[in-house]
Amino acid sequence: MDSERSGYYIVKQKALPEVLLKVVEAKQLLDREQALSVAEATERVGISRSSFYKYKDDIFRFHDDTQGTTVTLTFNMDDEPGLLSDVLKTIAEAGANILTIHQSIPIGGVASLTISIQVLKTTSDVSAMIERMEGQKGVHHVRISAKG
Repeated sequence: MDSERSGYYIVKQKALPEVLLKVVEAKQLLDREQALSVAEATERVGISRSSFYKYKDDIFRFHDDTQGTTVTLTFNMDDEPGLLSDVLKTIAEAGANILTIHQSIPIGGVASLTISIQVLKTTSDVSAMIERMEGQKGVHHVRISAKG
C-alpha cells in the first residue's frame, strides 16, 4: 500500500484503542469550551498532549464527517408488517433525507434492504440513528456500505 495514500475506515467504538477515544473526548471539551486549553482538556481525559497532537487530525466522530454527504446503509429485516415504517420513522426523526430504498423479496421471512440517506446540517448524530435502528426488534446487521 502506498504510504502517501490516505485510507478511511469505519470502525465501531468498541474496537478503538482507548487513547483514540480520549482524543475525541478532549476535542469535544475544546469545541464546547468546557476546557480552555489543550493542556486542560488532555489532563481532564487522562492523555498526554503529545498523544492528542499525534491523533487530533486523524480521529473524529462519524457524524462530524458525514454532514452534507450521502450514506448508504445495508441490513436485513424480518418480514413483519410495519417494521419498514418503523425504520423509516427512525431516519425521519434523525432529520436525514431518504434518497433511495431498495428491498428484496423476503426469503425465509427475511428481506435485504439498502437505504441511501442524505445527511443534512440539521441531521442528528448518524451513529446514534444507526444504533436505534439496530435496537429495533426484527432489524439485523445494520452496516454502512458507502459514504460519499
